[in-house]
Amino acid sequence: MARILIVEDSPTEQTALQLLLSQHGHEIWVASDGKEAIELAKTHLPDLIFMDVVMPGLNGYQATRELKKTPTTAEIPVVMITSKTQDSDKYWGIRQGAKAYLCKPVAEKDILDTVAALT
Repeated sequence: MARILIVEDSPTEQTALQLLLSQHGHEIWVASDGKEAIELAKTHLPDLIFMDVVMPGLNGYQATRELKKTPTTAEIPVVMITSKTQDSDKYWGIRQGAKAYLCKPVAEKDILDTVAALT
C-alpha cells in the first residue's frame, strides 16, 4: 500500500482523510501546515501528498512549489485538496506542480481513485 502525507490544518478534515486512507491499508503521516509538510516529506519520502491550500504560515501553493524545487521530494506527486474552487485556483495549483486538484467536499471514491492512479 501507499505511504501518504496528509497536509491539512483542520483536525476534522485530517481525521476523516486519515481514517479513510488507513482503512484501506495506507501508511499515513499528518502535517498541519506547509512548513511541517516539507519537513515530513523530506524525512519520510511518501508516495503521495494530499495538500490543503489555505493554511497558516506556508500555504499549500508555497509548500508545493518548495517540494518541487527540492531534488529529494520533486518527484512525489502532490494532490491539492481544497475548498478553493475557482478555475484560477486550480490553474495556479497545477502551475506549482500539483498532479491533481480536488475540491472539497471530495467523495471517498475520488480520493481512493486518485491514490490508485498516482501510486
